[in-house]
Amino acid sequence: MENAGTEILSFELLKIGFSSGGNQKILLPPLNAHAVSGELIAVIGKNGIGKSTLLRTLTGLQPSLGGNIYYSGKSIASYTRMELARRIGYISTEIVKVSNMSVYDLVSLGRFPHTNWIGKMDAPNHKAVMEAIELAGMGKFCTRYIYELSDGERQRAMIARLLAQDTSIMIMDEPTAFLDIGSKYEILNLMHRLSHENGKTIIFSTHDLHMALSQSDKIWLILENQMSEGAPEDLLIKGTFDHLFESSLGKFNARNGTFSFRSESRGNIYIEGEGTLKHWTEKAVNRAGFTVSKGRTTPFITIPRKNNPYWVLKNEDNETQYESLYSLIRFLNK
Repeated sequence: MENAGTEILSFELLKIGFSSGGNQKILLPPLNAHAVSGELIAVIGKNGIGKSTLLRTLTGLQPSLGGNIYYSGKSIASYTRMELARRIGYISTEIVKVSNMSVYDLVSLGRFPHTNWIGKMDAPNHKAVMEAIELAGMGKFCTRYIYELSDGERQRAMIARLLAQDTSIMIMDEPTAFLDIGSKYEILNLMHRLSHENGKTIIFSTHDLHMALSQSDKIWLILENQMSEGAPEDLLIKGTFDHLFESSLGKFNARNGTFSFRSESRGNIYIEGEGTLKHWTEKAVNRAGFTVSKGRTTPFITIPRKNNPYWVLKNEDNETQYESLYSLIRFLNK
């Protein structure tokens, strides 16, 4: 394992794309970025921009069209396929559909760079497989068939296969795609532990902006004309994420890392109160198209209090009470 904080991957003026019959289709301008050991990196960009192509190129599964990729200071071209397999593991977006293969069998495939030419599983390899299964939280599923697993369990099994491969770098193409929200955060928590506690460098693509902003150490943000890298907060401060929503119906709020639909403001409204209830009242009012005012407006809203469990919409000469935000927003929408 590399020492924590050691540069483990870098690429310079990297051109990615496809070649056919002597013709090249380069997807993006030359890219530059780096990764250090024990880092969780999210790759973000619009559909079709080249995230998957970049990840496949970094693993050596797809040739680059120019530039350089370095692993621990050595060019990727200087590694054999087997040497790369001991250094880099990869999970694609494809769903594994196999019959009569157990979790143990799938995870065992990850040991291929470490076994002999006939792939014999000796005691040390068996131990590595079992440790990977346990680390991924799949111990009780060891003998279960892959087709019997839920999507989240299957993804954990795939991560266990990567762990059995025992690589310093784990590259995952949308590892939380198709998962329910609970499974997404279980997988993200596992990835976070593997990078921060086990020193793995994990690079993953995702469309979940909130997840990337809240948990990643670094973000590689791919735009049509450039690639930016940095801590999520660095990119927020620079306004880099705003470019994701150019010419779209969405708008990005750099203050809290959220996005919403663009719409014409229906006016300003003041909300009296504080705490969690005020926070969610502001969210609901924003969703209805109103801007929360810092000064008192007519009408204005007061949130529920100890002596009054209702939301109250107050005018100069009257007030109306609502037992839920749903009913208040329905009235405002009218």
